[in-house]
Amino acid sequence: MKNALFASTGVLLALAVPHHASAQELSAEQIAGRFGARATVLDMSLSPSGDKVAYISSDNATTEILYVVDLKGDGVPKAVTSLTDNNADLSYCDWANEASLICVAHGIVKVDGGIPATFSRAFSVGADGSKPRVLTADRSSRAYGYQQDGGTILALDVEGEENRILMTRQFLPEVTTGTRLAKEDEGLGVEEVDIDSNRRRLVERPDEEAVRYVADDNGALRLKVRRPRDSSGQLTGEVEYFYRAPDTSRWTRFSGDLEGFVPVAVDAASNVAYGFQTVDGFDALFRVALDGSNRREQVIARDDVDIDRLIRIGRQRRVVGASFATEKRQVEYLDPEMAELAAQLQAALPGKPLINIVDASADEQTLLIIASSDVDPGMSYLLERESKQLSPLLPLRDPLVDMQMAQMKPVTFPAADGTQIPGYLTIPAGRSEAGPAIVLPHGGPGSRDEWGFDWLVQFFAARGYAVLQPNFRGSTGYGDAWFGRNGFQEWRTAVGDVNDAGRWLVSEGIADPEQLGIAGWSYGGYAALQSQVLDPELYQAVVAIAPVTDLGTLVDEARDYTNFQVVKRFIGEGPHVREGSPANFADRFSAPVILFHGTEDINVRDSQSERMEDRLKAAGANVRYVQYKGLDHYLNDGRVRGNMLLEIDQFLGEHLRK
Repeated sequence: MKNALFASTGVLLALAVPHHASAQELSAEQIAGRFGARATVLDMSLSPSGDKVAYISSDNATTEILYVVDLKGDGVPKAVTSLTDNNADLSYCDWANEASLICVAHGIVKVDGGIPATFSRAFSVGADGSKPRVLTADRSSRAYGYQQDGGTILALDVEGEENRILMTRQFLPEVTTGTRLAKEDEGLGVEEVDIDSNRRRLVERPDEEAVRYVADDNGALRLKVRRPRDSSGQLTGEVEYFYRAPDTSRWTRFSGDLEGFVPVAVDAASNVAYGFQTVDGFDALFRVALDGSNRREQVIARDDVDIDRLIRIGRQRRVVGASFATEKRQVEYLDPEMAELAAQLQAALPGKPLINIVDASADEQTLLIIASSDVDPGMSYLLERESKQLSPLLPLRDPLVDMQMAQMKPVTFPAADGTQIPGYLTIPAGRSEAGPAIVLPHGGPGSRDEWGFDWLVQFFAARGYAVLQPNFRGSTGYGDAWFGRNGFQEWRTAVGDVNDAGRWLVSEGIADPEQLGIAGWSYGGYAALQSQVLDPELYQAVVAIAPVTDLGTLVDEARDYTNFQVVKRFIGEGPHVREGSPANFADRFSAPVILFHGTEDINVRDSQSERMEDRLKAAGANVRYVQYKGLDHYLNDGRVRGNMLLEIDQFLGEHLRK
């Protein structure tokens, strides 16, 4: 690729890249395996000099592998370390300095007699695989409870020292019987840690109700988030935000006009906090002075969608803009140079993809970029700003590199009450008449679908199905009124919109009414099942992955956790709890159902699918339940996902291919 703006050096990292056949040359099993495969690049970061890249990949099962590439050397990825625990994932790694990386793993463990709980652990490792060292503080043998939070990295360079980091620490109270040495400190605090010696210095005393801290770009602690608890230790649902002025240890709460301000980052040079606050029903980006004046300035706002992401780059996580999603995600840059650069990149790369600057060298002259689109799973690039050399590095999903993808088009369709519902329509290439189709509601319900690559959508399209993803009322991103009371409390509206999506596909001549199915994951699986309660004749097949099936039980299952009251309020009380539970209305189902669930799902217990299966069988309905042992809500195993896609393909083929 050569153009007037950038010259490509063409230095694709040396990998054993196999030849990929087109979908027409592959069997259903091979197609399912490729679309179900875990991403080749799960996380990626750039060293301070810009001379090395680290990325996390996998064995396509449950092992994650950290690779390091010396871009000034042979360019060959070298495995540094790996995580083989079935119940934990290597989530991300950042460069502490040119010779060392800091990584964080997340997982699930059983505590207190079998209750599943999340945990995290932080560790450092040399870029050559040497000197692995656990950074999460040791738990005292006298401590009460299990140490779930292994620490969050707040700053990579403290006072200019590359080997010193700032990270949070969960302090546990200790048994005091028979000793005067027991520590009674409890809660989340902050320590400065020397990653070479693992020596630690307390920077912020623990706070029982603190859940997050934020450092500025100089490595100074500036923000604290607290979630108060009641007398029984349950979260109340309230959130309190505090800031610290420069050169003081006193915390000041955001209050008054800033009561609803959610700070995210602090710019040390201008002494302001960037964050979000709702204006006329939509989230907008503000900056607030941290000099005690509470002076607030609106930075970016819209009257149709929420401003929902802060764009930050480099080791200091410098704020350069914010983004929002209309028909496609857009970025509004505060930094004019970054705005010009992003526009040039989008124009230079084929297909005008989405541009994501994922990391930068210490001087921000070398950038790590990912470009992707609806028909492109993504390619990573290295950009040298001074020479304007753009070098392709690694595809994000190597098994799909030359698979043909179907275009995703933003659409709107009318709900029964006339409201226009936004969504995304993907039709298999070359199709011009009514045929098999899938309505695919998203999870959440506090979420939304966006334009871009989606492995599940593209698998369905590769197998000949048109796919419509409705952003039903109850979705986020479109303001408070659109979200309403959420898709559980107002399930009739949300699921009604989902069913209207199916009716629109038929009315537009896209779907054959005898070949119309519905599929979903998590809340999407719930909506797929509940669609039968509202209209049993609309869909001819139902696919539900990790679905909620009983709202009352969902609340009961949260009793073992501190967020019980939060979950209870989110679901609400009243007739909708029973009426909005598909397990209570199995006798209404006329379409065949297939269920999938992991046994270690902490988001939605697998008992939800078991209950649905039992009720449907008792009602004489056509149901099959596929259970995956040892996996959580996300089924992060490429072999399992491939198996699931093949099972879905066979199920849909049996009931929709007539």
